[in-house]
Amino acid sequence: MNRFEFPITQLSFTQKLDLMEMLWADMIANEKKLESPAWHEAILNDRGAALDAGKLTVSNWEEAKERIKKNVFS
Repeated sequence: MNRFEFPITQLSFTQKLDLMEMLWADMIANEKKLESPAWHEAILNDRGAALDAGKLTVSNWEEAKERIKKNVFS
């Protein structure tokens, strides 16, 4: 597949977020074909241990998006 030029710098922040969501949705639709790099396992293990130890909190994606929007647009 050939690389293509895309004027990302001309997109608004909201358009960039929309593009990232579209790309992510497409990627997870084919997640069985994706291979994670080996270093992902170490990071996931570290984060799991931190979560178990009460050092991290989690939120669902909708809550996270709202928090990001408030932080960026306030």
